[in-house]
Amino acid sequence: MSESTAPLASVLFVCVHNAGRSQMAAGFLRHLAGDRVEVRSAGSMPADRVNPAAVEAMGEVGIDITAATPTVLTPDAVRASDWVITMGCGDACPVFPGRTYLDWELADPAGRGVEDVRPIRDAIRERVEALVADIDARA
Repeated sequence: MSESTAPLASVLFVCVHNAGRSQMAAGFLRHLAGDRVEVRSAGSMPADRVNPAAVEAMGEVGIDITAATPTVLTPDAVRASDWVITMGCGDACPVFPGRTYLDWELADPAGRGVEDVRPIRDAIRERVEALVADIDARA
């Protein structure tokens, strides 16, 4: 496989504010899968900035998400993704045929300090590692 090969899959992480869970998940997926997977994240009601406790928690494990910006969820982003992983966005995420949809129940890090965000971060990492293994197995 050459370096210029297309990604195996595209993944969209969605949470309400696109400031914590989905940003951490996107950071882990970029870190673990590299250019093998195209990564997007969005929120049904995006915040003004990424949660500072999420940024700090990710920095503790060597992943920099300081440049991440909350983005509004659009039908086009869903349509362009093979995998759509929701984290508490309820019915706000449009459903299109041919996508794999997963809902990850995770606590919302909003308003929490870094000590409370670490377990959420670690749970996200475990799920992203399993996702990468699943994507690789389907390739």
